[in-house]
Amino acid sequence: MSFKVCFIGAGSIGFTRGLLGDLLTVPAFSNIEISFTDINPDTLRMVTELCQRDIDANGLDIRIQATLDRREALRGARYVFNTARIGMLDAFALDVEIPLKYGVDQCVGDTLCAGGILYGQRGIPELLNFCKDIREVAEPGAMLLNYGNPNAMLTWACNKYGGVRTIGLCHGVHGGHQQIAEVLGEKIEDVDIICAGINHQTWYTSVKVRGVERKDELLALFEKHPVYSKTEKVRIDILRNFGYYSTESNGHLSEYVPWYRKRPGEITGWIDLGVWINGETGGYLRVCRESRDWFMTDFPNWMQEPPRKFVPEARGTEHGSYIIEGLETGKVYRGFFNVVNNGCITNLPDDAIVEVPGYVDGNGVSIPQVGDLPLGCAAICNASISVQRLAVEAAVHADIRLLRQAMLMDPLVGAVCNPREIYQMVDEMLIAEAQWLPQYAEEIERAKARRDQALADGTYIPPKQTDGAARLHTKTVEEMAADREAARKLAAAADKANHVDGK
Repeated sequence: MSFKVCFIGAGSIGFTRGLLGDLLTVPAFSNIEISFTDINPDTLRMVTELCQRDIDANGLDIRIQATLDRREALRGARYVFNTARIGMLDAFALDVEIPLKYGVDQCVGDTLCAGGILYGQRGIPELLNFCKDIREVAEPGAMLLNYGNPNAMLTWACNKYGGVRTIGLCHGVHGGHQQIAEVLGEKIEDVDIICAGINHQTWYTSVKVRGVERKDELLALFEKHPVYSKTEKVRIDILRNFGYYSTESNGHLSEYVPWYRKRPGEITGWIDLGVWINGETGGYLRVCRESRDWFMTDFPNWMQEPPRKFVPEARGTEHGSYIIEGLETGKVYRGFFNVVNNGCITNLPDDAIVEVPGYVDGNGVSIPQVGDLPLGCAAICNASISVQRLAVEAAVHADIRLLRQAMLMDPLVGAVCNPREIYQMVDEMLIAEAQWLPQYAEEIERAKARRDQALADGTYIPPKQTDGAARLHTKTVEEMAADREAARKLAAAADKANHVDGK
């Protein structure tokens, strides 16, 4: 069989190379068409060279179409992977650094909280541009598989306003599943889970081993685990108070709720600095900078390493390739997908993007009805859904009032800042990120005028100028060279938390 798969944001080495390898492991896909597009010609060239070498070494007659012209890359595509980071690391740094001045201490800042909301303002208009191109030049009915963050917001906007069927994909469910299997002393394949909620706030509502429900054992097992009792304190506390384990990592989860990062003196008691994702201030920004710098420096050595083998045992766990395999070959796949709710979780809004079990085969993607979430879990999700809805509508309509309301309603921002501080922070972020926010051009000019007037009349609120409760040094290329293997694993990893020691 032959069809075309397009990668937007192909300069993302970890995701692009991994997803491509997963896809080409499927024997039936030995002659599909592949296109890469990115706005950075250097990373596009390097990733293409590396991936083409892998393809050639595996004896496949596939030539990657690499182009800076997105429409040309999308032409005739049946499936589109989005891994783009709109604004790249320059904008990401502002998402972390500016809120930190106001006391909003984020570990990641790409899904919710101040950083995630602004990331959505950049990403949603651009994803709608992607959708326009897909509608116009891709194969009719093409599917968008979105790995970009903020995942729920982007997926929400594409389905509501983009006119393209979009499924959001994330590996969070698998990571928690592995942890649960470990504390139970079982193999992951022997632990059957039901997991439902919203992206990064999904709940293991059932954990069965050989038909026996064991979710009520998890709290005691996590509390006494020699590693997780120290690295997953936030997740364990949520489990203790709400009764269910959450998919998302300690650091991510800590910035989605109001309780763990609002007082600088308490933050270090809830986190661990062994791996960035356990709660380090700006941890993901640090490792992304390190991995970018190392890849750009060390690329010639990558080309000297053995090519990646497209064999079943090397296939990853990302859902994307399995979805395409199911749709094209009829092979049944069960995964967890971010889709429009439409009654799947009965006590969450129908228009929300929920992360729920799904089944894929030759008939399509089927989503069963989950029913009600436990009330406490639904309450946490509903708070985040309100922020997401406000942020999506703000981005689409360039509505600063809705943008401010999203910030006001965000659990952590609202726990740390008062309304005047939030309004000033929003203005500062809009001004600093103006080049990626063309829809806000008029509002940005008004924001500048408000800033200038406040400075003139003495009503400007001096930011707290905190360095963060748990900030670690970003390593130089020379420092990373001391452990080249660790640096290379970091740069290559799609899920960088699996490979990097943050100390």
